Amino acid sequence: METAAAHLLRHVGSERFSTVLADPPWQFTNRTGKMAPEHKRLRRYATMTLAEINELPVAAIAAERAHLYLWVPNALLPEGLGVMTRWGFTYKTNIVWYKVRKDGGPDRRGVGFYFRNVTELLLFGVRGQGMRTRSAGRRLPNMLATCKREHSRKPDEHYAMIESCSWGPYLELFARHRRRGWCQWGDEDLDRGQDLASDPRPGLIATPAAD
Repeated sequence: METAAAHLLRHVGSERFSTVLADPPWQFTNRTGKMAPEHKRLRRYATMTLAEINELPVAAIAAERAHLYLWVPNALLPEGLGVMTRWGFTYKTNIVWYKVRKDGGPDRRGVGFYFRNVTELLLFGVRGQGMRTRSAGRRLPNMLATCKREHSRKPDEHYAMIESCSWGPYLELFARHRRRGWCQWGDEDLDRGQDLASDPRPGLIATPAAD
């Protein structure tokens, strides 16, 4: 059976990417090594072990000078920083996603052992010398305040933010919704059937089942 790492390499071929966005399917465990009970009831998709995430060949498919945007839950911040290092990037800062209700108040449906989480972190790292963001990035605050949508879906606004702050070509790992102009890879294409054929890079998500 083909591994996720092998499938990713086959999908991207020889292309190398200046910007990589990743939203790994993290596993939540407690001190005993078991899945935390408050996350078990929310599990709606397949997860990957930390070792499997670490083994993805991001260092091989990223350009020598590149940006990495890595989504990580608050509880797994140390693991996220470790993955970033393993993938060949140096952590610089983060963008906070503040989940709000339609009236602008905090969305208190989050879970957690210690506090009810209403935020997620998008870690930002660089590879190579002099890899600051584009000028737009130095004008933007490091926060997105948007309404939470379906389970695990990240705010669509982060695409425009990344495109204004970082250079293409763009690669999204663990993509679930298509984005024009991006090379995308994941195991779930929730936008299958949409007519995007007029775009030279329609954002078709390469899934193992589609090969």
